[in-house]
Amino acid sequence: LTSGYFVCGFQTLFIVSHFPAMVGDKGITPDIGAWAISLIGLFNIFGCLMWGALSAKTRKKYLLCWLYALRSVAMAAFIMLPMSETSVLVFAVVIGMLWLGTVQLTGAIISDIFGMKFMGTLFGLAFVSHQLGSFIGVWAGGWLYDIHGNYDVIWWSAIALGVIASLLHFPIDDRTIQRAAAPATA
Repeated sequence: LTSGYFVCGFQTLFIVSHFPAMVGDKGITPDIGAWAISLIGLFNIFGCLMWGALSAKTRKKYLLCWLYALRSVAMAAFIMLPMSETSVLVFAVVIGMLWLGTVQLTGAIISDIFGMKFMGTLFGLAFVSHQLGSFIGVWAGGWLYDIHGNYDVIWWSAIALGVIASLLHFPIDDRTIQRAAAPATA
């Protein structure tokens, strides 16, 4: 679960930090890159509501499998198809629907397994992993761009990590931990 959250940070912060520059490199005007970031934010609202509603009907670990897999499919399609203003905006809508659905699903799994008593600490530890992924995604995006002159390697890295995250969530044991009752005191 924590490793998957690393991937979430890696993917989202790489995209939000480097996307406008990348589309500019492809000859698309900067205002389209800005609109794309805005659309990601707007559709993130709907995506979070959708993933939260789905979690009432489906096991959360399977939703995370689907979410990370769909992110990888969306990213692969985006970089493999010809880039245009329309494809940039469509990608922004799609990735926005997948953007931060991981937050409530990850938090809910933690609380389902460990209970609310430990929720803050355990979610905080998972979030540290997310922040490390965020740092590496932003930094590696710039570093790899400087080496290769394009964003291809970092996109394929983000896609591969999404597939790995999808597979990592499948075997999570999401049953509530049963604790022994505390001994009675005299």
